[in-house]
Amino acid sequence: MKMLTVENLTKSYGEKALFTDLSFSILEGQRVGVIGINGTGKSTMLKIIAGVEQADSGEISHTRGYTISYLSQQPEFDENLTVLEQVFYGDTPLIRLLREYETALLELEQYPSDTKVQERLFALQQQMDAMNAWDANANAKALLTKLGIHNFTEKVGNLSGGQKKRVMMAQSLIQTPDLLILDEPTNHLDHETVEWLEEYLARYTGSLLLVTHDRYFLDRVTNRIVEIDNGKLYSYEGNYGAFLEAKAIREEQEMATEAKRQNLFRRELAWIRRGAKARTTKQKARIQRFEELSNQEGPAAKQNVDISIGGSRLGKKVVELKEVTKQFENKTVLDHFSYIVKPGDRIGIIGPNGSGKSSLLNMLTGKLTPDSGEIEVGQTVKIAYYTQENEEMNLNQRMIEYIKEAAEVIHTTDGKLISASQMLERFLFPPQTHGTPLGKLSGGERRRLYLLRILMGEPNVLLLDEPTNDLDTQTLTVLEDYLEDFPGVVITVSHDRYFLDKTAEELFVFEGNGKVRVFFGSYSEYLEEKKQTEAMLKAEAVKVQKAQEPVKPKKRKLTYQEQREWETIEDEIAALEEKLEELTAELNGIGSDFTRAQEIMQEQQQTEEALEHKMERWSELSEIVESMK
Repeated sequence: MKMLTVENLTKSYGEKALFTDLSFSILEGQRVGVIGINGTGKSTMLKIIAGVEQADSGEISHTRGYTISYLSQQPEFDENLTVLEQVFYGDTPLIRLLREYETALLELEQYPSDTKVQERLFALQQQMDAMNAWDANANAKALLTKLGIHNFTEKVGNLSGGQKKRVMMAQSLIQTPDLLILDEPTNHLDHETVEWLEEYLARYTGSLLLVTHDRYFLDRVTNRIVEIDNGKLYSYEGNYGAFLEAKAIREEQEMATEAKRQNLFRRELAWIRRGAKARTTKQKARIQRFEELSNQEGPAAKQNVDISIGGSRLGKKVVELKEVTKQFENKTVLDHFSYIVKPGDRIGIIGPNGSGKSSLLNMLTGKLTPDSGEIEVGQTVKIAYYTQENEEMNLNQRMIEYIKEAAEVIHTTDGKLISASQMLERFLFPPQTHGTPLGKLSGGERRRLYLLRILMGEPNVLLLDEPTNDLDTQTLTVLEDYLEDFPGVVITVSHDRYFLDKTAEELFVFEGNGKVRVFFGSYSEYLEEKKQTEAMLKAEAVKVQKAQEPVKPKKRKLTYQEQREWETIEDEIAALEEKLEELTAELNGIGSDFTRAQEIMQEQQQTEEALEHKMERWSELSEIVESMK
């Protein structure tokens, strides 16, 4: 059985210890999801296992010939390569052969009569046969197509960020390694692509190790969850739903054990304080037990992001869009769109990348202006905008200074005043870290800090642009809880089905060409309706197609000539197939006689065409014979 083992893995950055002595194994066929708060080292652990980074200590071992493929959150690529060249940019023998074969094909197009190019291509074709590489070549192009990349000769540097991520995903998937490592694979993917990836990974025969914020994806793809919590690793069998249940049970047991320890500690403390007149062996044992209880550490306090920030009062008028139109380079993203946003609205915005979702948010904040129409914003509206990219951060600035720029103190929902440093603690930044420069934080920690800064402005209208892309599942869960009780308006652009199901009650569906459909219901309800509509349209199309099909001619018998042809055609097919086998055998043993090889290949092509013609004729005659029965 193929297997990878991690033993006593330890990693620190400066004074910050990410994890200590992590040990676990990944068995063949296991699909492991990694969970933990941002900054606990999930991505770092993936990089170490992939060989991209080095651990401070520990060992990673695996069975002989074990292969690993890794897709990072920010994959590196060569802008001068074509899409297909980038996909074949690995270093396994199969990938090197595919790369050489595609290069030879391009050379043959440029120099069709160059004998050296022909000879090289012929030799590579034989190697492709020997390594069964044809399926991999076709699979690469099929993968790219499924991921929405159709121009295989396009330079990678000309692609958008999301398209580049898809190309790198195809590069990871095509290698079919023993262990596939994916760091946030669903970022920047639309629902259809995520659904396709779920199905692809369900059929994947190797092992899988992934980090993702998409909890539906995690639930459907994994069969084991490992959690990094306070530098330790906990393993749970089953998917995300099973993990939630098992973790709750574990924490209850830990708290019960700690309560028993504290009770015993109090009894032992009372005995020690009374003092012992005689130091008998029994009393010495009790003193030793008291010392052991004193030195024991209880379970770490459960880390939860606490978001209990209040919001400013919101009047009756929020935002009204009147016949709003917006174009970019002759592409219409919004066409005479009108809508009145009401107090308490929970709106999700969905649609393909580049359809104008973020542009609508930018118009609501005044960062963009409509080409025509108007957007009226109520006088009491106080907007907070969580963008896909952090606003410019001074990486030398300290955490506490960054937060105090937003507010020194804020009001909570229960009317209390809380300082900036207290809010940092509620967002899982311990007091000793408050002086840390922003440049030393992980990407996920910066996003969590950015979210805190936005909420500290006590807004009453929240605009969230892809909030799930870099936040961990625990922070997302608490954010969803906060949004449920948030008294103002929430408008969210997201591809995350789970997050939208919990936070949106109606949808703006960007359908292309500036058309926006308003759907009242959850994201899952919309997807279900969409599937039903597509199924109905497909059934209707089949019905129309059948109605348009020509009426089949009446049954007829074989003519005398057709009868004679029918009696001999199977023998003729067999003779052609036998000839093809003989030509293939001769070609394989031809050696370096390339002139004869070219002759054989030409004869092969002629024979294949003749065979194809005979097979088509056999099919026509057999239909007539069947209709006669």
